[in-house]
Amino acid sequence: MVVTRFAPSPTGYLHIGGLRTALFSYLWARKNGGKFLLRIEDTDKARNSQEAAEAIVKAFEWLGLEADGEITYQSQRDDIYAKYIEQLLSEGKAYKCYMSKEELAELRETQMANKERTMYDGRYRDFTGTPPEGVEPVIRIKAPQSGEILVKDGVKGTISFQAEDILDDFIIARADGSPTYNFVVAVDDYLMGVNEVIRGDDHLSNTPKQIVIYEALGFDVPSFYHVPMIHNSTGKKLSKRDGATDVMAYKEMGYTPQALLNFLVRLGWSHGDQEIFSFEEMIELFNPNDINKSASIYNTEKLDWLSAHYIKNMSNDALAELLEEYGVILTSHDKKEILLDALKERAKTLKELAELVNEIVATPSSYDEKAMHKAFKEDSVEILNAFGAKLTKATELHLPVEYHSLMQELVDEMDIGFGKIGMPLRVALLGKMGGPNIDVIMAVIGRDETLLRIANAITANA
Repeated sequence: MVVTRFAPSPTGYLHIGGLRTALFSYLWARKNGGKFLLRIEDTDKARNSQEAAEAIVKAFEWLGLEADGEITYQSQRDDIYAKYIEQLLSEGKAYKCYMSKEELAELRETQMANKERTMYDGRYRDFTGTPPEGVEPVIRIKAPQSGEILVKDGVKGTISFQAEDILDDFIIARADGSPTYNFVVAVDDYLMGVNEVIRGDDHLSNTPKQIVIYEALGFDVPSFYHVPMIHNSTGKKLSKRDGATDVMAYKEMGYTPQALLNFLVRLGWSHGDQEIFSFEEMIELFNPNDINKSASIYNTEKLDWLSAHYIKNMSNDALAELLEEYGVILTSHDKKEILLDALKERAKTLKELAELVNEIVATPSSYDEKAMHKAFKEDSVEILNAFGAKLTKATELHLPVEYHSLMQELVDEMDIGFGKIGMPLRVALLGKMGGPNIDVIMAVIGRDETLLRIANAITANA
């Protein structure tokens, strides 16, 4: 059974790169009928944020990435880690190092002066003497001092690390007894049954150390897939300005979960030329062995295009429900279908759609000066008053076509171009140029509101 995991540290919010890793892990587990686990790596008590941990869980709920079983919190597993630290000590695979901070600093200065790589020199590796007083020891693992460590990676292929180049006897427990990152990751992945690790390639340098821990404890080493980073359009690391922001900010910006997940699955993975993937297709087609070896480029235009696609193809009932998050209540609006059919092809995000809806349903409180000057000519007030009179007398006014017919009647009777009524009426209805068809706007707001807006615009133009 394939068991994957996502293991964020709650020292900040869930960002877009982490979410992509989580998505890849989720898809691979689901495709194989396996398990996807969520582990909060909150051992850094000084930097952890409970708010950030809750935000990570909230982001998963919003996106529909449901983890299997209970969420694991590393901060609740100190006894487990202590047990395995003690095991390595008793087996002679780890040892207590009494080197003081001053001694370590002096060693590093000497190594730097000699242009050597700064590393611990193993002076307590086989120590059998009397421990110095006043020094709380750290625990170091006995790392291999020669040979190679092979990382078999599903994205990058087999990578060979020379032990003497990358490893010294690294610390697995601090002086206060708290275990270090690489140690708890290896222990937890094994105990949770994780056998496929998909993560960013910024973790690649940790992998040889974790393999040393796996082997020292007699644990099976999982399969690894190190995913290249996401870069901005200039090939540099993503900044907040580029999109490396809290995942929930994407909800605030008005992106749907479907659009965001579809966008992310294509960052570093592809299936032919296909761009649009349903969630079911993602699960069916995704394979981490097909992840690109080079960094992917974050493209806001692509995200906007996908978002517009999903909004345009969503049912109006579903859209109305989502728009409530942005302060728009349409679920009981009798012209909901007409309104959303007219607007959903014009919006890239739900927030943008909400703004377009509000522009129609809210009476204008001001008028664009340039639009007023362009639209209102000498006869514009006369034409609007004539149209208002027709509106008042009309008996059947419900659909856009009925409002359009009334406008056509006026155009024919007054022998004017359609723009003569269209331009001032548009400004009267919206306070500006642009927007959907005028007949749609009138059908949505109704006769009385149309008459009110015409009267307001005439007054404003006086």
